[in-house]
Amino acid sequence: MPDSLQDMLDIAVAAANQSSIILMERFGNIQQIVSKDSVKKEFVTDVDLQVEGEIITIIRDEFPDHCILSEERGDLIIDSDYKWIIDPLDGTHNYAHKMPLFGTSIALEHKGQVIIGIVTAPYFKHTYKAVRGKGAFLNDEKINVSKRDLGNALMIFDTKLRFDDGPMLKTLGKLVHKAHIVRMYGCATWDLSMIAIGNADMSVDFTAKPWDLAAGALIVEESGGKVTDLRGNDWNAYSKGFVASNGVMHAEILEIISEFL
Repeated sequence: MPDSLQDMLDIAVAAANQSSIILMERFGNIQQIVSKDSVKKEFVTDVDLQVEGEIITIIRDEFPDHCILSEERGDLIIDSDYKWIIDPLDGTHNYAHKMPLFGTSIALEHKGQVIIGIVTAPYFKHTYKAVRGKGAFLNDEKINVSKRDLGNALMIFDTKLRFDDGPMLKTLGKLVHKAHIVRMYGCATWDLSMIAIGNADMSVDFTAKPWDLAAGALIVEESGGKVTDLRGNDWNAYSKGFVASNGVMHAEILEIISEFL
């Protein structure tokens, strides 16, 4: 049974590649959409479930003794130091509306620390990957964050504003006058990938789940950026919200957020 870091990375990439094939084959051909939460208007499609099943099968075949945490199936608990954290289709609502900002996130955590991160953007044929301490890559080309300051920054912000009339809106209300431009994409892994390659400069998210954050955060860090929770503490996959940036403006963002927490 494979047990080296390279073996684990290879399996993560293989699972991500398979997910990309399915997502593109099924793009525009969803057969079923089910409401997970009618109040929050959160949905799951048959494509989410198909991709999730494929990824879990690929991982289970090689690492049957590893834990898995996946968005749709929850925690598949095994007593192991290793845990795979999976979002089979991040940006489900974009995907359902035939918008190309979607992808898969696969992270591997060892004793509470994420050591591998893979994020895909299949429509653009992009695969981002990082191994802790070894840099971050887009399609095998090394990537780096930008060096822009807050006044020149493209800021990405949490899309779930309708659930918050307090800290989230107040933070946005102040940051929108500090950054150069604001965008909301509805896909946390896309947001983090854009920071990692320097196309965006910061992202603030109050509602991220482990499968939204784990892989992308490692990729941002390994591309030279900075990720913390909303209070400036070191991030982990279970952080309650996050700030990700190129590092230049990070302290300034946290100071603004602290006014409203």
